[in-house]
Amino acid sequence: MAVAAPALIFAVMPSAAVAADPDYRVGFEHAAIPDPGHAPISAIIWYPTTAEARDVRLGPVAIKAAPDAPIAKPGLAMIVISHGTGAAAISHIDTAIALAEAGFIVVTPTHSGDNFQDESNVGKPAWFADRSRHVVRAIDFMTGDWRGAASVDKSKIGIFGFSAGAMTALIAIGGEPDLGRLAPHCAKQPEFACRLFPASDAAVETPSWSHDPRIAAAAIAAPGLGFLFGPDSLAKVKAPVQLWAGSDDEIVSYASNTANVRALLPKSTEYRQVPGAGHLSFLAPCPDPSVMPAICTDKPGFDRMAFHTELNAALVSFFRKQLTAR
Repeated sequence: MAVAAPALIFAVMPSAAVAADPDYRVGFEHAAIPDPGHAPISAIIWYPTTAEARDVRLGPVAIKAAPDAPIAKPGLAMIVISHGTGAAAISHIDTAIALAEAGFIVVTPTHSGDNFQDESNVGKPAWFADRSRHVVRAIDFMTGDWRGAASVDKSKIGIFGFSAGAMTALIAIGGEPDLGRLAPHCAKQPEFACRLFPASDAAVETPSWSHDPRIAAAAIAAPGLGFLFGPDSLAKVKAPVQLWAGSDDEIVSYASNTANVRALLPKSTEYRQVPGAGHLSFLAPCPDPSVMPAICTDKPGFDRMAFHTELNAALVSFFRKQLTAR
């Protein structure tokens, strides 16, 4: 990965994952989320339905789903999924499907300026300010103008973020990174994330972070750039957090990222370390790992499909406990 193009760092060739005993079938639809002053945010909305599913092709993935079907019922909890750098709305498709089968509405935006087709925002001061705004805009749309808004329980909103998406989720629930920490850290410890910035010692502007108090629970996996959070950066975080890390993550080091975030979050934070998992192990399992081996291949002995069965079950359990029991 040390010589991979930035666009490939967090990208994925996903495969469909079906829960063993799903509560619902999966409906989905495409959406263009308004982002005033900017181009609309492309997204996929996933939701539980009782309509008949059929074979559907979604990019490189074949899934069983019911496109544009009716939503199963009102009063459903909703989860936003924020992907990593250079990825897209389907990068965590198995997780989106598992949550929808369990009765959650899920929105997976493709972050404008940070996706597999457009990385124009990566490494710029507005990079995460824009990403956090996308989350707010997605929630606004899902609870406002979306045709299924009446089915969303506005008091039951969660977020799952991976890598750059984990950083995005932390900002959305109240975190405030200190970009002034970038240059000193990268000078002392030039880890992979430092390469995403054209000049880590450039003048730092203070962006306007977008927080959303409507988010009542957050699951965070392998938070990239976690070293940007200083002693008081997560003081405003009140939502319960489930924090994940891979024991063999060589892209986002535990010590400077996840460990730092973990130390700053409340002691009640649920922490899960996954033995043998690398950074990219959190991405959806690939249909054919040989197509993109640098992204789709895990370390010998690690079964990504089996891990995702565990991951998705744990996410469903966490969000049910924190949201549906409210």
